[in-house]
Amino acid sequence: MASYAFRILNVFAEAPLAGNPLAVFEDARGIDGATMQALALQFNLSETTFVLPSERATARVRIFTPTFEMPFAGHPTLGTAHVVRTLQNAGDNVTLELPAGVIPVHAEGDVWTLQANPPKHRAPSASHADLAKMLGLDPDDLADAPPLWVDTGSEQLVIPLASFDAVKRASPRADALLAHGHNGDRAMAYVFAREGERVLARFFFPKHGAVTEDPGTGSACANLGGWLLATGEALPVRLVIDQGEAVGRPCRLGLTVTADRRIRVSGRVVELGSGTLMF
Repeated sequence: MASYAFRILNVFAEAPLAGNPLAVFEDARGIDGATMQALALQFNLSETTFVLPSERATARVRIFTPTFEMPFAGHPTLGTAHVVRTLQNAGDNVTLELPAGVIPVHAEGDVWTLQANPPKHRAPSASHADLAKMLGLDPDDLADAPPLWVDTGSEQLVIPLASFDAVKRASPRADALLAHGHNGDRAMAYVFAREGERVLARFFFPKHGAVTEDPGTGSACANLGGWLLATGEALPVRLVIDQGEAVGRPCRLGLTVTADRRIRVSGRVVELGSGTLMF
Protein backbone atom coordinates (compact mmCIF):
# COMPACT_ATOMS: atom_id res chain seq x y z
CA MET A 1 0.00 0.00 0.00
CA ALA A 2 1.07 3.58 -0.68
CA SER A 3 0.38 6.52 1.64
CA TYR A 4 -0.95 9.88 0.49
CA ALA A 5 -1.02 13.07 2.55
CA PHE A 6 -4.08 15.30 2.50
CA ARG A 7 -5.27 18.51 4.14
CA ILE A 8 -8.73 19.70 5.17
CA LEU A 9 -9.59 23.37 4.64
CA ASN A 10 -12.58 25.67 4.70
CA VAL A 11 -12.86 28.26 1.93
CA PHE A 12 -14.87 31.52 2.00
CA ALA A 13 -14.69 31.09 5.78
CA GLU A 14 -15.01 33.99 8.21
CA ALA A 15 -14.72 31.53 11.13
CA PRO A 16 -12.84 28.21 11.45
CA LEU A 17 -15.93 26.01 11.13
CA ALA A 18 -17.69 28.11 8.51
CA GLY A 19 -17.12 28.22 4.78
CA ASN A 20 -17.10 25.45 2.17
CA PRO A 21 -15.03 22.37 3.11
CA LEU A 22 -12.29 21.03 0.84
CA ALA A 23 -9.88 18.10 0.90
CA VAL A 24 -6.56 18.51 -0.94
CA PHE A 25 -4.22 15.62 -1.72
CA GLU A 26 -0.73 17.11 -1.65
CA ASP A 27 0.92 14.78 -4.20
CA ALA A 28 -1.41 12.75 -6.40
CA ARG A 29 1.23 11.06 -8.52
CA GLY A 30 0.33 7.39 -8.76
CA ILE A 31 -3.42 7.95 -8.25
CA ASP A 32 -5.49 7.26 -11.36
CA GLY A 33 -8.70 9.08 -12.23
CA ALA A 34 -11.01 6.29 -11.07
CA THR A 35 -9.31 6.22 -7.67
CA MET A 36 -9.50 10.03 -7.41
CA GLN A 37 -13.25 9.76 -8.00
CA ALA A 38 -13.52 7.05 -5.33
CA LEU A 39 -11.56 9.18 -2.86
CA ALA A 40 -13.82 12.17 -3.53
CA LEU A 41 -16.81 9.95 -2.72
CA GLN A 42 -15.00 8.69 0.40
CA PHE A 43 -14.59 12.25 1.70
CA ASN A 44 -18.06 13.22 0.41
CA LEU A 45 -17.27 16.95 0.48
CA SER A 46 -18.38 19.41 -2.19
CA GLU A 47 -15.00 18.87 -3.87
CA THR A 48 -11.69 17.08 -3.36
CA THR A 49 -8.59 18.15 -5.29
CA PHE A 50 -5.42 16.37 -6.36
CA VAL A 51 -2.13 18.21 -6.88
CA LEU A 52 0.16 17.11 -9.71
CA PRO A 53 3.30 18.49 -11.40
CA SER A 54 2.82 20.97 -14.23
CA GLU A 55 5.05 22.26 -17.02
CA ARG A 56 2.73 25.26 -17.55
CA ALA A 57 1.95 26.45 -14.03
CA THR A 58 2.96 26.18 -10.39
CA ALA A 59 0.91 22.97 -10.18
CA ARG A 60 -1.65 20.98 -12.11
CA VAL A 61 -4.90 20.25 -10.28
CA ARG A 62 -7.79 17.87 -10.82
CA ILE A 63 -11.10 18.65 -9.08
CA PHE A 64 -13.70 16.00 -8.23
CA THR A 65 -17.12 16.19 -6.64
CA PRO A 66 -18.35 12.90 -5.12
CA THR A 67 -19.84 11.99 -8.52
CA PHE A 68 -17.89 13.70 -11.34
CA GLU A 69 -14.77 15.65 -12.31
CA MET A 70 -15.03 19.42 -12.85
CA PRO A 71 -13.02 21.54 -15.30
CA PHE A 72 -13.08 24.50 -12.91
CA ALA A 73 -14.49 25.38 -9.51
CA GLY A 74 -13.81 28.42 -7.37
CA HIS A 75 -13.43 27.25 -3.79
CA PRO A 76 -11.18 24.28 -4.76
CA THR A 77 -8.96 26.64 -6.77
CA LEU A 78 -8.52 29.05 -3.87
CA GLY A 79 -8.04 26.33 -1.26
CA THR A 80 -5.60 24.34 -3.39
CA ALA A 81 -3.56 27.47 -4.12
CA HIS A 82 -3.27 27.94 -0.34
CA VAL A 83 -1.82 24.42 -0.01
CA VAL A 84 0.46 24.76 -3.05
CA ARG A 85 1.94 27.97 -1.64
CA THR A 86 3.02 26.06 1.47
CA LEU A 87 4.20 22.92 -0.33
CA GLN A 88 6.30 24.73 -2.92
CA ASN A 89 7.20 27.88 -0.96
CA ALA A 90 5.65 29.62 -3.96
CA GLY A 91 4.94 33.02 -2.44
CA ASP A 92 1.69 34.89 -2.86
CA ASN A 93 1.31 34.41 -6.63
CA VAL A 94 0.36 30.91 -7.77
CA THR A 95 -0.85 29.57 -11.10
CA LEU A 96 -2.91 26.39 -11.29
CA GLU A 97 -3.32 24.35 -14.45
CA LEU A 98 -6.93 23.14 -14.63
CA PRO A 99 -8.83 21.51 -17.51
CA ALA A 100 -10.45 24.95 -18.01
CA GLY A 101 -7.02 26.59 -18.43
CA VAL A 102 -4.27 28.14 -16.34
CA ILE A 103 -5.81 30.18 -13.52
CA PRO A 104 -3.74 32.86 -11.72
CA VAL A 105 -4.34 33.12 -7.97
CA HIS A 106 -3.01 35.81 -5.62
CA ALA A 107 -2.92 35.95 -1.82
CA GLU A 108 -3.00 38.70 0.74
CA GLY A 109 -2.39 36.71 3.90
CA ASP A 110 -5.03 33.98 3.91
CA VAL A 111 -7.41 35.82 1.57
CA TRP A 112 -7.02 34.41 -1.93
CA THR A 113 -8.20 35.89 -5.22
CA LEU A 114 -8.52 34.11 -8.56
CA GLN A 115 -8.93 35.64 -11.98
CA ALA A 116 -11.60 33.84 -13.98
CA ASN A 117 -11.66 33.15 -17.69
CA PRO A 118 -13.44 35.63 -19.99
CA PRO A 119 -17.15 34.79 -19.88
CA LYS A 120 -19.48 33.36 -22.48
CA HIS A 121 -23.23 33.58 -22.13
CA ARG A 122 -26.47 32.48 -23.78
CA ALA A 123 -30.18 32.81 -23.09
CA PRO A 124 -32.09 29.90 -21.51
CA SER A 125 -34.90 28.27 -23.44
CA ALA A 126 -37.16 28.11 -20.38
CA SER A 127 -39.67 30.90 -19.81
CA HIS A 128 -39.79 33.11 -16.72
CA ALA A 129 -42.88 31.17 -15.61
CA ASP A 130 -41.05 27.86 -16.02
CA LEU A 131 -38.05 29.10 -14.06
CA ALA A 132 -40.23 30.50 -11.28
CA LYS A 133 -42.09 27.20 -11.00
CA MET A 134 -38.76 25.34 -11.03
CA LEU A 135 -37.65 27.39 -8.02
CA GLY A 136 -40.93 27.05 -6.14
CA LEU A 137 -41.58 30.78 -6.54
CA ASP A 138 -44.09 33.11 -8.20
CA PRO A 139 -43.15 34.82 -11.48
CA ASP A 140 -43.12 38.17 -9.61
CA ASP A 141 -40.26 36.82 -7.47
CA LEU A 142 -37.97 36.92 -10.51
CA ALA A 143 -36.18 40.21 -11.08
CA ASP A 144 -36.78 42.41 -14.10
CA ALA A 145 -33.47 41.29 -15.57
CA PRO A 146 -32.62 38.33 -17.81
CA PRO A 147 -31.65 34.89 -16.55
CA LEU A 148 -28.59 33.67 -18.47
CA TRP A 149 -26.41 30.64 -18.88
CA VAL A 150 -22.91 31.96 -18.11
CA ASP A 151 -19.56 30.18 -18.46
CA THR A 152 -16.25 31.40 -17.02
CA GLY A 153 -14.96 27.84 -16.74
CA SER A 154 -18.08 25.93 -15.65
CA GLU A 155 -21.41 26.82 -17.29
CA GLN A 156 -24.26 27.56 -14.87
CA LEU A 157 -27.75 29.04 -15.02
CA VAL A 158 -27.74 32.45 -13.28
CA ILE A 159 -31.19 33.68 -12.23
CA PRO A 160 -31.68 37.14 -10.68
CA LEU A 161 -34.47 37.36 -8.11
CA ALA A 162 -36.41 40.40 -6.96
CA SER A 163 -35.51 40.33 -3.26
CA PHE A 164 -33.48 38.70 -0.51
CA ASP A 165 -36.76 37.23 0.70
CA ALA A 166 -37.29 35.49 -2.64
CA VAL A 167 -33.80 34.01 -2.42
CA LYS A 168 -34.56 32.68 1.06
CA ARG A 169 -37.89 31.19 -0.09
CA ALA A 170 -36.49 29.41 -3.15
CA SER A 171 -37.19 25.68 -2.94
CA PRO A 172 -36.46 23.96 -6.28
CA ARG A 173 -38.05 20.72 -7.40
CA ALA A 174 -35.60 18.11 -8.70
CA ASP A 175 -37.72 17.15 -11.71
CA ALA A 176 -38.17 20.78 -12.80
CA LEU A 177 -34.47 21.52 -12.23
CA LEU A 178 -33.61 18.62 -14.53
CA ALA A 179 -36.14 19.85 -17.09
CA HIS A 180 -35.30 23.57 -17.14
CA GLY A 181 -31.86 23.91 -15.53
CA HIS A 182 -29.98 21.29 -17.55
CA ASN A 183 -27.29 22.28 -20.04
CA GLY A 184 -26.88 18.86 -21.61
CA ASP A 185 -24.17 17.92 -19.14
CA ARG A 186 -25.67 18.56 -15.70
CA ALA A 187 -28.39 20.60 -14.01
CA MET A 188 -27.96 23.54 -11.65
CA ALA A 189 -29.30 26.97 -10.76
CA TYR A 190 -27.64 29.95 -9.08
CA VAL A 191 -30.12 32.47 -7.69
CA PHE A 192 -29.23 35.85 -6.28
CA ALA A 193 -30.64 39.21 -5.24
CA ARG A 194 -28.72 42.45 -4.81
CA GLU A 195 -29.08 45.38 -2.45
CA GLY A 196 -26.41 47.92 -3.27
CA GLU A 197 -23.04 46.22 -2.87
CA ARG A 198 -24.45 43.24 -0.97
CA VAL A 199 -25.68 40.06 -2.62
CA LEU A 200 -27.50 37.06 -1.16
CA ALA A 201 -27.07 33.92 -3.25
CA ARG A 202 -27.86 30.20 -3.27
CA PHE A 203 -26.72 27.42 -5.59
CA PHE A 204 -28.84 24.29 -6.21
CA PHE A 205 -28.16 21.03 -8.04
CA PRO A 206 -29.82 17.59 -8.11
CA LYS A 207 -28.09 14.64 -6.46
CA HIS A 208 -29.49 11.11 -6.21
CA GLY A 209 -32.99 12.36 -7.05
CA ALA A 210 -33.05 15.19 -4.50
CA VAL A 211 -32.01 18.84 -4.63
CA THR A 212 -28.73 19.65 -2.86
CA GLU A 213 -27.48 23.13 -1.96
CA ASP A 214 -23.83 24.16 -2.15
CA PRO A 215 -22.68 26.45 0.67
CA GLY A 216 -20.22 28.60 -1.29
CA THR A 217 -19.78 28.51 -5.07
CA GLY A 218 -16.80 30.41 -6.45
CA SER A 219 -17.44 29.38 -10.05
CA ALA A 220 -20.99 30.74 -9.81
CA CYS A 221 -19.64 33.93 -8.24
CA ALA A 222 -17.38 34.30 -11.28
CA ASN A 223 -20.38 33.62 -13.51
CA LEU A 224 -22.26 36.37 -11.68
CA GLY A 225 -19.42 38.62 -12.83
CA GLY A 226 -20.06 37.39 -16.36
CA TRP A 227 -23.77 38.10 -15.92
CA LEU A 228 -22.96 41.66 -14.83
CA LEU A 229 -20.86 42.16 -17.96
CA ALA A 230 -23.56 40.68 -20.20
CA THR A 231 -26.25 42.94 -18.74
CA GLY A 232 -24.25 46.17 -19.02
CA GLU A 233 -23.26 46.81 -15.41
CA ALA A 234 -21.30 50.04 -14.90
CA LEU A 235 -17.66 49.21 -14.22
CA PRO A 236 -15.73 48.79 -12.04
CA VAL A 237 -17.96 47.02 -9.54
CA ARG A 238 -17.20 45.29 -6.25
CA LEU A 239 -19.74 43.12 -4.46
CA VAL A 240 -19.86 41.07 -1.26
CA ILE A 241 -21.78 37.80 -1.63
CA ASP A 242 -23.26 35.87 1.29
CA GLN A 243 -24.12 32.24 0.66
CA GLY A 244 -24.60 29.09 2.72
CA GLU A 245 -26.75 30.35 5.60
CA ALA A 246 -29.59 28.02 4.58
CA VAL A 247 -27.36 24.95 5.04
CA GLY A 248 -25.60 26.09 8.19
CA ARG A 249 -22.26 26.86 6.48
CA PRO A 250 -22.08 30.65 6.07
CA CYS A 251 -19.72 31.75 3.32
CA ARG A 252 -18.48 35.22 2.38
CA LEU A 253 -17.29 35.74 -1.20
CA GLY A 254 -15.85 38.83 -2.83
CA LEU A 255 -16.49 39.66 -6.48
CA THR A 256 -14.71 42.38 -8.43
CA VAL A 257 -15.22 43.21 -12.09
CA THR A 258 -12.56 45.68 -13.16
CA ALA A 259 -12.85 48.55 -15.60
CA ASP A 260 -11.07 46.39 -18.19
CA ARG A 261 -13.66 43.60 -17.69
CA ARG A 262 -11.56 41.20 -15.62
CA ILE A 263 -13.50 39.01 -13.19
CA ARG A 264 -11.95 38.27 -9.80
CA VAL A 265 -13.32 36.11 -6.98
CA SER A 266 -11.86 36.17 -3.48
CA GLY A 267 -12.29 34.49 -0.12
CA ARG A 268 -10.55 33.57 3.09
CA VAL A 269 -9.02 30.09 3.45
CA VAL A 270 -8.76 28.41 6.86
CA GLU A 271 -6.71 25.21 7.20
CA LEU A 272 -8.16 22.83 9.81
CA GLY A 273 -5.85 19.84 9.77
CA SER A 274 -4.03 17.15 7.84
CA GLY A 275 -3.72 13.40 7.63
CA THR A 276 -2.61 10.40 5.61
CA LEU A 277 -4.57 7.76 3.74
CA MET A 278 -3.10 4.35 2.88
CA PHE A 279 -4.53 2.27 0.05
